[in-house]
Amino acid sequence: MTNPYRRLLTSIALGCLTSVFMYAAWAQDYPTKPVRVLIATSAGSNPDTIMRVVGSGLTGVWGQQVIIDNRAGAGGNIGAELAARAPADGYNIFMAHTNHTINATLYRKLTYDLVNDFSPVSLLALSPFVATVHPSLPVKSLRELVNLAKARPGDLTYASAGTGSGTFFSAEYFNGMARVKMLHVAYKGGGPALAAVVSGETSVYFTPIATGMPHIRSGKLRPLGVSAPKRVAELPAIPTIAEMFPGYEMLSWAGLMVPAKTPQAIVDTIHKAAVSALNMPEVSKRLNELGYIVVGSRPEELAAYIKTETDKYAKLIRQIGLPPQ
Repeated sequence: MTNPYRRLLTSIALGCLTSVFMYAAWAQDYPTKPVRVLIATSAGSNPDTIMRVVGSGLTGVWGQQVIIDNRAGAGGNIGAELAARAPADGYNIFMAHTNHTINATLYRKLTYDLVNDFSPVSLLALSPFVATVHPSLPVKSLRELVNLAKARPGDLTYASAGTGSGTFFSAEYFNGMARVKMLHVAYKGGGPALAAVVSGETSVYFTPIATGMPHIRSGKLRPLGVSAPKRVAELPAIPTIAEMFPGYEMLSWAGLMVPAKTPQAIVDTIHKAAVSALNMPEVSKRLNELGYIVVGSRPEELAAYIKTETDKYAKLIRQIGLPPQ
């Protein structure tokens, strides 16, 4: 008599093999319709800008439209929750970014888990910040900015895209290393913060390089230092902040993830397509022109980077004494 347990195990094994072959065949045909990329920020933000450039490349690779779905709000949490609950079918991709590694510590309770609710696909690009000032401020170097801030404690203002944003932490990290206290003025997003310093409403802004460069080139903002570990090609004469304060490094990041139960064959297909898009001359050239550092990592590298960034911001939040929200 055949062992019933053996029949059960055989049935399970055959079912698993059938699923593997089914998903492999599915991956070969994927995608057969437009693909949605949910971005938890507004149009014109760093993640949005990167995805629109990379999305044009993905459209060329797949022959299918890439639809950008901006769902801003709550520091990126609204969009992340929607993405985590989206169907895990390969047609719902999430553009995760810096705020999500900050929010893991900044918020007492989140309705999603960046590690457990998503599968990493690829770290697409990194973006340095540029410490800039309104031209009316009588400083032309980081040293002069520090001296002025020490002479006017609590009086010199800096703008941010909101408490807990990358622009906020870039400035607060600088405050700590320079041992100064610039006054924080929070705005509802990077656009209003940039407009505030361009108009002279605030004096200092650690702007993402892509959004700040047009104003730097026009003379509406004066660059003093970049947050990357080495000087950037777009501003070769501008020193890194680390040249004055060794160890200072702040880079915003943006990477593709998918809902956790997305079949691995589809994850692999999306990863391959993303890397192919980044390697297109027109895509990499455009990203470089905007000041981005093109990456195109493997999934496991994005997972490791997310852990490193989460740990870094957790430490910064404790040092600043920022209360959980």
